[in-house]
Amino acid sequence: MSTPILSEATSCGELYFLSGQIGTVPETGEFAGDDILSQATQVAENISAVLKKHGMDMSNILKANCYITDMSNYADFNDVYKSFFISRPARTCVAVKQLPFGALCEIEVIALKK
Repeated sequence: MSTPILSEATSCGELYFLSGQIGTVPETGEFAGDDILSQATQVAENISAVLKKHGMDMSNILKANCYITDMSNYADFNDVYKSFFISRPARTCVAVKQLPFGALCEIEVIALKK
């Protein structure tokens, strides 16, 4: 799977804007699985890894924008989301027609480095 070159995150002062993450394993570029649970879990782990590179963790997230390709996956997606986003940031979750590489979900976040 070929991935375009983009910035994982950019900042403005103490605000960090993370690019949308999909459920691919960084070492292989392959999806963590073909179901919403495995992909959503990998998305959260990818976000956590980017935050860690910038000296933050999931509690620094202020806002999350979530995209899923099928609202029938919402309950399972939400279960994974709740287990990682324990600080309960503001959130938007919408269904989209298609995501890059056939991903089932994508999350982008805004974080504040405290």
